Amino acid sequence: MTHTTPHTDHHADHRTDHRTDHRTDEHAGDQAEILDLDAEVLAEQLADITAWLPLTAAPQRIVDLGCGTGTGTFALLQRFPAAEVTAVDASAGHLDRLREKAAAAGLTDRVRTVEADLDAGWPDLGRPELVWASAALHHMADPDRTLRQVREALAPGGLFAVVELAGFPRFLPPDAPADRPGLEERCHAALDRHHAEHLSHRGADWGAKLTAAGFTVEAERTVTVDLPGSAAVGRYALSGLRRMRGGVAALLSAEDLAALDRLLDTDGPHSVLRRTDLTVRTERMVWAARRAS
Repeated sequence: MTHTTPHTDHHADHRTDHRTDHRTDEHAGDQAEILDLDAEVLAEQLADITAWLPLTAAPQRIVDLGCGTGTGTFALLQRFPAAEVTAVDASAGHLDRLREKAAAAGLTDRVRTVEADLDAGWPDLGRPELVWASAALHHMADPDRTLRQVREALAPGGLFAVVELAGFPRFLPPDAPADRPGLEERCHAALDRHHAEHLSHRGADWGAKLTAAGFTVEAERTVTVDLPGSAAVGRYALSGLRRMRGGVAALLSAEDLAALDRLLDTDGPHSVLRRTDLTVRTERMVWAARRAS
C-alpha cells in the first residue's frame, strides 16, 4: 500500500546512476534492467505522484532530466496525453532503450532524446512548462547550479518536480537469511558508509536548495511504499541486491558477503528468486517548485 505524509525528513539515496554518471555503456545493461523493473514494480506509485503535481494547466512541453530508460518519461506521457517529452541522459544505451520502448508503444512522435552530461554543460531543452528529475540531483557535481539552470529553462509559471529516494529499497524480512539474520540491514549500513564518501549531496535539503535557487516550493510529500512479493518483485530484488553488492562488497564481513552471494546465486537453493517472503519497502520524497516569473 502507499501512504502520503507531510514531508519532514530530507534523505536521498542511490537507486541507480542513470543521469550523468561517468561510466561506460558496458554497465548500461545492468542499469537498464533495474530501471525497467523499477518502472514495472512501482508504476502505481509513480502514477500517483504525477497525478498529485500542482499544475495550473496540462503541460505541452516536458523535460525529464536523468531519464534513464524512460520510467518517468512514459509515466508523464500517460498522465499528459497531449504533451511531448524531451528525455535527457548521459547514457547512449539508456536512450537507445527508451527509443525502442517509445517505438513499440507508438509514441515516437512525442519523445525527443538528448544525450548530455549536465555537469559538463546545459543543452538546448526549449522552454518546458514542466521539468521532472527523479533520483538524479544528488548525483550532480554542482546541484545548486543545476537548479538555477532548470529555473532559467522553465517557462514563467512552470513547475519543477524533484523526486528522491530515502534509501535503497528493502526486500527481505529482518530475520533473513536464516544463517545470517539481519544481513540486509548490515548491507544498508555499509552502503550508507559508501555513499557518505562518494555522494556528497546525498541527504541534501532540496526544499531549501530550491528556494535558494529562486523557486517557490508549493508542495512536498513523502510516499511510503510497502508492496507484497511477486515474480516481478523477485527479479527486482535480485537486480537491486546485485547492484548493492557492488558498493558494499569491500565493507562486509566474509560471512555476510558469502550469504549475500548465496542469495544472488540464481541456481542455488538459497536464491532470492526462490523466496516467498519478499516485499518492496522504500520511500520517495517529492517537491513541487514553481518558477514565479
